[in-house]
Amino acid sequence: MRFVFSFLVISLFINHASAQNMAVESFQKNFQIHIVHTSTPLKVDGILDDSIWTVAEKKSDFFLKFPTDEGRPKRKTTVQIAYDDKYLYLAYTCYDSGKSQIQSLKRDVGHIDNDGVGFIVDPLNSKTTGFFFVVNSMNAQSEDQISANQDGELSWSWNNKWFSGTHHYDDRWTAEMAIPFKSLRYPPGSSLWGANFLRVDMKNNEYSGWTHVPTNFKIYNMAFTGSLIWDKPPPSAGKNMVVIPYISGNVESDQENGIKTNSGSNVGLDSKIALNSSLNLDLTINPDFSQVEVDQQVTNLTRFNIFLPEKRSFFLENSDIFGEYGIPGFMTPFYSRKIGLDSNNNPIPIIGGARLSGSINKTTRIGIMDIQTGAKGNYSPENYAAISIFKNLFGRSSIKGYFLDRENFQSDAQKKQNPLNAYGRNAGLTFEYGSMDGKWAGWLAYHLSMKPGIKGDNGYGETGFSYGGKKLSVMVDLVSMGTNYYTDMGYVQRILNYDAARDTSIRVGFNHWFTNITYRTYPTNSRLGRVTYKLENYLVVNQDYSFNENDLNLTVQSEYKNTSMYKIQVNHNELNLLYPISFTDKTPLPAQNYHYSNVVFNYFSDSRKTLGYTLGFTAGQFYNGSIQSLTASIIYRSRPHFNLILQTEYDKLLFPDPYGNTELLLLSPKIEYSFSTKTSWTTFLQYNTQQNNFNINSRFQYRFKPMSDLYIVFTDNYFTTPFMLNKNKAIVFKLNYWLNL
Repeated sequence: MRFVFSFLVISLFINHASAQNMAVESFQKNFQIHIVHTSTPLKVDGILDDSIWTVAEKKSDFFLKFPTDEGRPKRKTTVQIAYDDKYLYLAYTCYDSGKSQIQSLKRDVGHIDNDGVGFIVDPLNSKTTGFFFVVNSMNAQSEDQISANQDGELSWSWNNKWFSGTHHYDDRWTAEMAIPFKSLRYPPGSSLWGANFLRVDMKNNEYSGWTHVPTNFKIYNMAFTGSLIWDKPPPSAGKNMVVIPYISGNVESDQENGIKTNSGSNVGLDSKIALNSSLNLDLTINPDFSQVEVDQQVTNLTRFNIFLPEKRSFFLENSDIFGEYGIPGFMTPFYSRKIGLDSNNNPIPIIGGARLSGSINKTTRIGIMDIQTGAKGNYSPENYAAISIFKNLFGRSSIKGYFLDRENFQSDAQKKQNPLNAYGRNAGLTFEYGSMDGKWAGWLAYHLSMKPGIKGDNGYGETGFSYGGKKLSVMVDLVSMGTNYYTDMGYVQRILNYDAARDTSIRVGFNHWFTNITYRTYPTNSRLGRVTYKLENYLVVNQDYSFNENDLNLTVQSEYKNTSMYKIQVNHNELNLLYPISFTDKTPLPAQNYHYSNVVFNYFSDSRKTLGYTLGFTAGQFYNGSIQSLTASIIYRSRPHFNLILQTEYDKLLFPDPYGNTELLLLSPKIEYSFSTKTSWTTFLQYNTQQNNFNINSRFQYRFKPMSDLYIVFTDNYFTTPFMLNKNKAIVFKLNYWLNL
C-alpha cells in the first residue's frame, strides 16, 4: 500500500515538472552574469590590477541569506569573472574594515564562521551536482563536490588543484581565484553554466549570495544557481593526467600484541586521468592513508554501531554516485570504509584499484570501481567491484541503479567454517523526484542482496516524500528491511541486535516509519534570528508488524543574530527490547518493555569571540534506570594562528539492582597551530573510558607546492585501565608530489 501511495504522489510531482522547469528558467533569467575572455594570463595575488577587471561585468546586488533572507547585506560585495585558455578567474571586492574574523589558516577550514567568499558552479547546469570553491580573507582554501542530496554540512574532503590570493586595504579586502579547467568536469559545447557566489561577513554575522536563496536552504543548494553565460563555448580542458607518487616510512611498536619496535618503508602511486572533459579515471597502487586525520571518538549509548565518515581521498571524488542509495549514515548498501578497514577500523592493505566516474553526457553520470585488497593475518584477500548509473529526468529528478560485488579469496577450510563470507552482492534501483524549486522531493527504491545459500527475505524497500518551505518542512519515510538483507560493502544500523547474555549478534529485519515536522519563525526587530520547532517520530515494527520501538522527540531551537544558540529537546521512548543489553559490567538489562523520557539542553556561545564555549545537559529516565550527562567545550582562538579546543563528555547511568551503575568519561582536547596557509601542526588527544583507550595523534603538514605535502605523524595508544599502560605507538612520515603531465 505504501508503494502505491508513493507512486501516486510521485506521479503528481511529475505532472508539475514542466511548470517547475519554466519557473527555474525564469529564475536564471533574473540572475545572469557574462564571462569575458582575456588573452593575458592573470597574476593571482588578490590585487585586482589586471586590465581584464576594468572591463569584466560586475555583480554587486547580493541578497541576504542568513540570519534572514529579507533585504540586502550591510556591506557591499562585488564579483567579476573571466577566463583564458587554461583558467577560470574570479575577482571579489569585499567592503569591510578592521581585523578579519577567521577560524584558522588551515586548508579545508570551510566557510562557516570565516570571513570569506565562495564560488558555486554547476558546469552541467543540471541543478543537482556541482563544485564549491571557498577562500577566506587570509587565503585559506577549501573545496568540495556538491551532490543532489547535500542537505548537511560539507566535509571538504575532496581535493583538487587551484590557486588564490587575497589582499587587505583600509576599507575592503579583495580576493582572486584561478580554477584550472582541468580541475572541473564539464561536457564540451555548453555555453550556459549554473553559478552562485557567496560572501560571509562575520562582524555582522551575515551570509549573502548573488542569487536569492531562501534561508531554509543551504547557499550551495543547486536549485538556486543563476546563469553563467559564455561568449562562446568554454575551451576544452585538453589532456589531463595527474600522477601523485608518495614515499613513506615508519617506526612502530605494538606491546599489546607482543610486537617489538620495528621500522619499514612504503611507496605507492595515485593517478587521475581525464578521459574527456567530464569523465575521470582514478588509479591507485599500494595506497597509503597514514596522513588522514584520526576519527573523532564518541560515547555510544545506543544499541547499534556508529557511522564514521570517509576521509580517504581516493574514495571521495564523485562519491555520491556510489554512496547516495538508501539513507546515507543510517542504512546504505555502499559504505567505502568497509574497503581496506576491518571491523575494528584497523587497516587492511589495498594492493590497487581503479575508479571511473563522471558524466557521459549532460543527463547521465556513471561510476565503475574495482579494488583488490591483500591478506593480513587471518583476513583473506578480497575484491570489491561496483557500478552505478544516474540518469536525470525532467530537471532535478533521476532514476539510478547499482550493482555491488565483494568476493573473498578464502581457503577451503575457511569456506566450510563461514560459507556466508564467500561473497556478497547487492543490486538496486531508485527513482527520486526533485522539484526545480528544491521544495518537493519523493523517492521509491528497492534493493536486493545475494549471499550463498540465502533465499528469501533479502530485500529492502523504501518510499517517502518531503516538503521544505521557508517556515514549514515535512518529511515522511517508510522502509521495509528483510532479515537476510546483507550489505558486505554497506552499513545498516539496526539490523544487527547484540545479545549481551549470550555475547552474540542476531539479525532481525524491521519496518520503520519516520516523520519529521519542522516549523520556523523569523522574529523581526529582535536579537533572535530564527526559532525552530521540530517534532520527530520514529516508529519501528518487527517483520510480523508487532511493536518494536517508538521514539518521539520535540525540539525548540533559538538562534540569535550574534551566532549564539539555545536548544531544548524532550525525548520519549517506548521499546520492546528483543535481546538483553548491558551498559555496565553487571547483569544485562532483560528483554522486556521499557518506557522512559528525558530532557536535553544545549547552549552555544557567540562563535566570533576569542573565548567561546558550549554546554549540554541530559537528565531523566534511561531504560529502567536514569541518566545524567554533561557535555562541555571551551574554544580559545588567537586568530589566525592558534586554536585550543577542550571537549568533554561525562555520562552517569544508574540502574536498579542487579543491573549495576557506570560512569563514562570522554576527554578530547585538540590543539591547532597554523604557521601559514602552507604549514600547520595539529595534536588531538582522546581519553575514552568506554573504549578503554587514550590516544595521542600529532600531525605536522607542510604544503611545499600546490597539492604536494610532507606529513609527519605521531600516534600513541594507552589503556585507560590499567592507567597509562601502553598499547602501541608509531611515528610516520609521508611525502607526496602532485605532478601534472
